[in-house]
Amino acid sequence: MKTQQFLQSLSQQLRQWQRQYKVLFRQGKHHQKLHRNFFNKLLLYLSANNHQGKQGKQKQTQKSTAKLVKKKAGIDKVIFRWVHQKRSSIILVLAILSLTTVVGHDLYNQPRMKVNNIALQTFTAPYTDNIEDRQETEDKRKDAIDKSVPILMIDNHINEKINDELEIILDTSNKIRGIAGTFPFFDTSVLSIFSQRYLRAFPESEWQKLKVTLEKNRNQNLKKQNAKFLLSQRSLGNSKKTPDSSSSPTLSLAIPAPNHEKQSDEAAFIQALSEIEIYQFTASEANFSELITQISQVRQGYSQAIAKASQIETEKLKQIYTQPVILELSDNDWVKTQVGIRKSAERILAQGISAGLPKNILNNAVNLQVQLSVPSEAESLATNVLLAVIQPNLKQDEAQTKQQAQLAAQEIPSIILQVKKGEVIVSKGEKITKWKFQVLEHYHLIGRQINWMRLTILAVIMTVGIQVFVWLETKSNNYLRQRDRLLVLLLTLTVPGVLAMGLPYTTWSAIGLLLGSFYGPTVGVVVIGLLSFILPITVNTSILLLLSGAVGGMFCSYVAHRLRSREELALLGVITALTQGGVFLLLKILTGGVFGSGWYIFQEAGLFAVSGLSWSIVALGLSPYLETLFDVITPIRLAELANPNRPLLKRLATETPGTFQHTLLVATLAEAAAKQLGCNVELVRAGTLYHDIGKMHDPLGFIENQIDSPNKHETEIKDPWESAKLIKKHVTQGLIMAKKHSLPTAIQAFIPEHQGTMAIAYFYHQAQQIAQENPSIIVDKADFCYDGPIPQSRETGIVMLADSCEAALRSLKDATPEKALNMLNNILRAKWQDDQLIDSGLTREEMPKIAQIFVDVWQQFHHKRIAYPKAKAGNS
Repeated sequence: MKTQQFLQSLSQQLRQWQRQYKVLFRQGKHHQKLHRNFFNKLLLYLSANNHQGKQGKQKQTQKSTAKLVKKKAGIDKVIFRWVHQKRSSIILVLAILSLTTVVGHDLYNQPRMKVNNIALQTFTAPYTDNIEDRQETEDKRKDAIDKSVPILMIDNHINEKINDELEIILDTSNKIRGIAGTFPFFDTSVLSIFSQRYLRAFPESEWQKLKVTLEKNRNQNLKKQNAKFLLSQRSLGNSKKTPDSSSSPTLSLAIPAPNHEKQSDEAAFIQALSEIEIYQFTASEANFSELITQISQVRQGYSQAIAKASQIETEKLKQIYTQPVILELSDNDWVKTQVGIRKSAERILAQGISAGLPKNILNNAVNLQVQLSVPSEAESLATNVLLAVIQPNLKQDEAQTKQQAQLAAQEIPSIILQVKKGEVIVSKGEKITKWKFQVLEHYHLIGRQINWMRLTILAVIMTVGIQVFVWLETKSNNYLRQRDRLLVLLLTLTVPGVLAMGLPYTTWSAIGLLLGSFYGPTVGVVVIGLLSFILPITVNTSILLLLSGAVGGMFCSYVAHRLRSREELALLGVITALTQGGVFLLLKILTGGVFGSGWYIFQEAGLFAVSGLSWSIVALGLSPYLETLFDVITPIRLAELANPNRPLLKRLATETPGTFQHTLLVATLAEAAAKQLGCNVELVRAGTLYHDIGKMHDPLGFIENQIDSPNKHETEIKDPWESAKLIKKHVTQGLIMAKKHSLPTAIQAFIPEHQGTMAIAYFYHQAQQIAQENPSIIVDKADFCYDGPIPQSRETGIVMLADSCEAALRSLKDATPEKALNMLNNILRAKWQDDQLIDSGLTREEMPKIAQIFVDVWQQFHHKRIAYPKAKAGNS
């Protein structure tokens, strides 16, 4: 039992010295004296009292202990001491060597001879063998690929464009014809199509001339009819005469036979006049006047349609609309023409038009299609419309063309040449060609060597990069432990390691997610940024893939530390993958690599995005194991540890309800202070929840759990020394429970550090009273002090202050905020004067601020309530 207590005390003392060393190192006070006197302090500790009783008897002297340690010191202790002192340098050398080795793996197997070098000796073939001439084979296969006929495919985008332009032309034509009005506009049995077409378009002067002629003919016919009427009245009573042709009206103009193709304007005028005169004598005066009015309106609409067509600015459309065919076609023919044009276009585009097709071939193809689809009068119009919109719509099918080219290349057999034994491969002083180098390599005659020059340059670059990383780490106040640096190194090695295995899609998203969530954005961004600059020096990889992956990794690293659940990290993995793929596609577009690549570029970007998502999934799966193995604390892990359903916390709430309530109040105070002071709030909350778990070893030994039970220290123990041991034991037992449940070291630190080396004042005072009554009893204050160490971080220091102030605040009932603040200032001043906070990083100026925060929280829990009136008992 005594040996166990001694070992526990020694272990605690070593941890205290280690924490003091870390604090001094962070503060820039790296004293060499601390290294030299480390073992001297160990000897002094071993020679001191072992604190095993009231009398404090000394078991060994300082001199005898020093001799014993010196005598038994062996080579293993010397090595351990040297490794401990030089551990930073060892990690640095390990990082330089490992990074140089992995990044420069190609430099370890460099050929002694190269193509186009001069041979320093004559080499002959050691045995007969058949060797493939890779260069010749590659040239023939490349030639086969170049001669491969490209496979064409119809570009639907161009087809849609052509159809849209065609519809625009037809819609515009419909609008123009709508302005001109319906055609034919009158009964074709009265006015022929030819005459109606002429009447709409012939000049205004001719129209006026036609109307004057009609008027003169009308007057002449009226005179003739009147004369005939008078003659008939005079001959009344005469014998009945057979009527002759003179009894019908006589037309003044002959009606020539219509000829639509070769009639002159004069003939057209005479035909139109004749047809109108016939209608004039067969129809009523009202119907004839209505016809003349209708012709005038049609002529006006036709003029407006011509004016509308002349306003079209597009050159192609001008060429179409300047032709009168559009307005000369009847409505029925126009409908047929539109249908024929669409069908012709559909058939032509379905057959496909390749770029560079001669115009005469295209014209012939269009004419053949038009002749079968539209009325003969509209053939020229349909031809012009189709030639105006149709363009080459065939493009190269990249996938099929590439596949066909690859098949053609595969059909080319390998060029195999026989090299006989003793045949001279290359003579001394002769230039080494590619073929001769290949033969030398086949017979293993070229030799291999290490490129020490480039390896040295790479090692220097790695050293500079690591120093930059350490400098930025120091500037960002993100101090890493040696195990943290080792984890960063291992994750960094995965990027060049995967590239060395021949995989182009490496672990950018994985290291961004892990480094960002473990150590914050600075570490992740710096590591990925340095890698993106160093890798292109020796690693043969795509610059676009490297940049895209680096951008995705930096983004993931910047965001990961802000997330508080693994679901959010999983979503971040998806966003990172899309970012990598999107950046890669954007870079391809900016560099012109997307043109002519078809869907291959999108497939490559999609594959890159899938790889980023895959590495993110791997990182999420490894994250819990790495957190445990390297003792890393993350906001997500702290949130999981603070879950009240954790086994230790469930036991704490069940077995020590008073301690659990005390813990929750301390956590509330500490969280508020940590938030105001810019500390790690998640760490403070999780650490506070576990700081008193050791009290579960004997719950009734602590006053807060003695609800309706007698005080164990007064009824059973009745010994202040034993009571102090029981109280102090909650620290050691808490550490044992924490290690058993694999709590992180940062959480374990709250268990001893929240008590520091403070004295258990109540029992120390009780022991002093006993010593006054019995002078033979010597009271050693160390028996009543916690073993420490004192708080080594701002977070544990805040919890110490919150733990000390919680009981005091809970004891206040009707105190004013001023009285509570004064009391807390006194408590915090006492802690400061007792040197409990000198290693925590908290400053004296922050003590009043912390006290005020505690009082504000206390007021929220002890606000005033409304005094409700007492209810009067009702009469029964």
